[in-house]
Amino acid sequence: MKRSFYICLVSIIFGLLSVDASAQQKGADLDTLLKQVREGKVRESKENAAREQEFKRNKVRQQQMLADAKRGRARLEKKSAEMEDQFDANEVTIGEQTELLNKRMGSLKELFGILQQGAGDARATFENSFTNIQYPDRSEFLIELAEKMGSATKLASLEEIERLWFEIQREMTESGKIIRFKGNVVVPGGDEVQKDVIRIGVFSLVADGKYLRYDTATDKISELLRQPKDHFVATAEELSSARSGIVNFGMDPTRGQLLNMLVLEPSWVERATTQGGPVGWIIIFLGGFAFFIALIKSITLALTSMEVTAQRRNLNNPTTGNPLGRVIKVYNDNKNIDVESLELKMGEAVLKEVPKINAFNTLLKVIAVVAPLLGLLGTVTGMILTFQQITLFGTGDPRMMAGGISTALVTTMLGLCVAIPAVFLYAMVAGRSKRIVEILEEQATGLVAAASEKQHSTA
Repeated sequence: MKRSFYICLVSIIFGLLSVDASAQQKGADLDTLLKQVREGKVRESKENAAREQEFKRNKVRQQQMLADAKRGRARLEKKSAEMEDQFDANEVTIGEQTELLNKRMGSLKELFGILQQGAGDARATFENSFTNIQYPDRSEFLIELAEKMGSATKLASLEEIERLWFEIQREMTESGKIIRFKGNVVVPGGDEVQKDVIRIGVFSLVADGKYLRYDTATDKISELLRQPKDHFVATAEELSSARSGIVNFGMDPTRGQLLNMLVLEPSWVERATTQGGPVGWIIIFLGGFAFFIALIKSITLALTSMEVTAQRRNLNNPTTGNPLGRVIKVYNDNKNIDVESLELKMGEAVLKEVPKINAFNTLLKVIAVVAPLLGLLGTVTGMILTFQQITLFGTGDPRMMAGGISTALVTTMLGLCVAIPAVFLYAMVAGRSKRIVEILEEQATGLVAAASEKQHSTA
C-alpha cells in the first residue's frame, strides 16, 4: 500500500518537473523572437534613414537638371525662331532670284526643254537601233544631258548641244549606209563567234548569208534559230558574197518585226503535220496511199497498154502474157463451135479481164470522196475545241483559240488537197482502163464477126 503511494508520488513529482521545463523552454523561444523583431526594426529604421538621405540628395540634383533643361529649351526656342525668320527671308530671296533667272533665261528655258525632250527621244531611238552596236557610248551622254536639262539649275554647254546635233545627224547618215564590220555573233549552239557582220542601214543585220537579230537588253548579236524562206536567205547570201555593185536583198523596213513574223510562219509541211491534228494525219495517209495506188496503176496500165498494142499487131501469134492474147487464145480454142456459143465464150473471156484491168479504181474514187468528208470532220472538231476555249477563257486572247481554228482550216485544206488530185488520178486511171477494155471488146467482137462470116460462107 505504502509502496503504491510512493510510486504515485514520484510520478506526480516527475510530471510537475516536466511541465516546468516545457514552460521555461517556451519562454526562452518568445524572448528570442522578440529580440529578433527589435533588431529587425532597428535595421529597417537605419535603411529608411539612408534612403531618405539619398532621396534628398537626388532631389537637389533633379532640380538642377530640370533647371538646365528649361534653359536649354529656351535657347532652342530662340534658335528656332531665328531659323524660321531666316527661312522666311530665304524663301523671299529664292522667289526673287527665280523670277530674275526666268527673266534672264527668256527663250532659253524653252530651248532647254526641247534639248531634254530631244535627248530622251534620241536615247530611246539609239538604244533600239543597230548602230548602237558600233557606237555604244551615246546613251551615257544623252542620259547626263537629259538630267542636266531637267534640273533647271545647270546649263548645257555649246559643245553638248553640238554633240546632240551630231549624234542625231550621224544616225540619219548611218541609216542610209551598208557597213561591214567585225562582231561577235552568238550561234545557235550558244558560243560566240567573230564574224563579218553586214549592217544594212538601221534595218537588217546579216552574217555568212544568215539573218541576225540584235538584243537591246544584252547588247548581243545572235543568229536566228530559224531562218526565213529560202528565197530570202538566197538574197542574204548574195549580199554576203558581194563586194560591190547592186544586189537584190530582202530588207525588213520594220527593223525585225516582219522578219520575226516570217520566221514564225509555219511551212506547208508544218501546217499539215502539226496543225491538222489526228484527222490531218489520216488525210495525209489516205492521200499518200491514193498517190501510191495511182502510180502503181499507171505503170501497170501503161505496160498492159503496150502489150495489148503489140498483140494487136500480131494477132496470129497470141500470148497469155497480156489480156488481148488471152482473149484471142479463147477464140482459137473455140473457133469451130457455133457463133452464139463463141460469142458467149468471147464475152466471158473479156469479162474475166475487166476486173484485173479495173482493179483499185474504185478505191481511188472512194478516197476522193472520203478525203473532203474527213476535212469536214476536222473542221467540226476544231470548231468544237474553239468554242470550248471560248467558254473557259472568253474571247480576250485570240491566241487561245488559234489551235482549234488552225485544225478547222488546215483539215479542210488537206481534204481538198487530197480529193482534187485523187479525182484527176481516178479519171486518168479509169480512162486508160476503159480504153484497154474497149480494145478487148473491139477485138472480141471482130473475131466473132469474122467467125460468123466464115460459117455463113461455108454454108
